[in-house]
Amino acid sequence: MPAAPSAPAAPAPATVRLRPPARPRPLAVLAATAASTAALLLLVALGTVLHHPLLIPPLAASMALVAASPELPLSQPRSLVGGQLLSALTGFAVLAVAGPGLWSAAAAGGLALGVMMLARTPHSPAAATAVIVALQDPPFLVFTALLVLSCLLLVAVGLTAARATRRTYPAYWF
Repeated sequence: MPAAPSAPAAPAPATVRLRPPARPRPLAVLAATAASTAALLLLVALGTVLHHPLLIPPLAASMALVAASPELPLSQPRSLVGGQLLSALTGFAVLAVAGPGLWSAAAAGGLALGVMMLARTPHSPAAATAVIVALQDPPFLVFTALLVLSCLLLVAVGLTAARATRRTYPAYWF
């Protein structure tokens, strides 16, 4: 019996080669650096006055995204504010179930990623906020209010920096 004709081979997928980002304009570098520094100094002042400096590391990463890459989905207000808030709430939920500690922190950070993905608010620095909550057990209302205020401050600084450099920020709000 003759062999059945074989189906034609599928073409090999094209290889996509990513390139490093273009060299930024000097004004964009200056504005991003100035905006990040100003925002972080404001956050340090706020954290010092309210005795809650814990938020500075994840919010420093958030500000870096907003200032250097305002066009990314991770940098948009929806993702920054929503991702940070949902991650904090995830951290508090894990804290309520498991108590503070390293195991809780690991679970909170991982679960926060899933919550952000489901809510379509991806913001990778926010996973660190969930970790901080599960490690430190901060007071819910004070921490959450400070987090929201800080996120809104970062968005405001991002808006100001975008106007100064004629960049578009945000690409979308919600």
